[in-house]
Amino acid sequence: MSDLSTPVTRYLDSHGIVYQRLFQEKATTSIEETAQQRGICPSKMVKSILLVDMDNNYRLACVPGKRSVDPKKVRAHFRSRRVTCVAANSVYKVTGYAVGTVSPLLLPKAVSVVFDIEIMQLDTVTISSGNKQFGLQLDFRTLLSLCSPDIADISRQIS
Repeated sequence: MSDLSTPVTRYLDSHGIVYQRLFQEKATTSIEETAQQRGICPSKMVKSILLVDMDNNYRLACVPGKRSVDPKKVRAHFRSRRVTCVAANSVYKVTGYAVGTVSPLLLPKAVSVVFDIEIMQLDTVTISSGNKQFGLQLDFRTLLSLCSPDIADISRQIS
C-alpha cells in the first residue's frame, strides 16, 4: 500500500474515532466487486452520489450499496426543481475527492448530505477513505454524529 493516510483517516484519528481499514488488492468497478475484495456485505457499504440542482446546490446522496439513489426523491426532499448527477470531471472540484472515493466526511459546507432511511438499520457501515485502495468500517452512529446528515427516503431497489 502506498499511503495509508488520507484526510479522512487523519480526521478520524485526530478525533479518537475507532475504525478499521478494509483493503482491496486491485481497482474495482462495482459495489459487489469492491465488497468481495474487502470481505464485507455490499449492503453495509455507503454509496455516495453527488447531485446538483438547477440552482447549483450540491447534494451528496448516501444509500446502502444494494440500493440506488432516486433523484426524484432527492429533489422532493430538498424541494429542488431538478437534480442530476454531477459530471465525473467536476466531482473533484466540488468535493475534493476523486470519483469513486467520495466520503460523506470533510465536504465543503456548500454540499448538503442526505442519508437514505435504509442506512439507519445498520450498526456498522463502510465509507470511502478518499483512497481507492481501502475503505473504512466504523460504527454507524459515530458516522451520523460526524456528518449530521438529513435522513430521508431517497433510494430505490436496484433491479
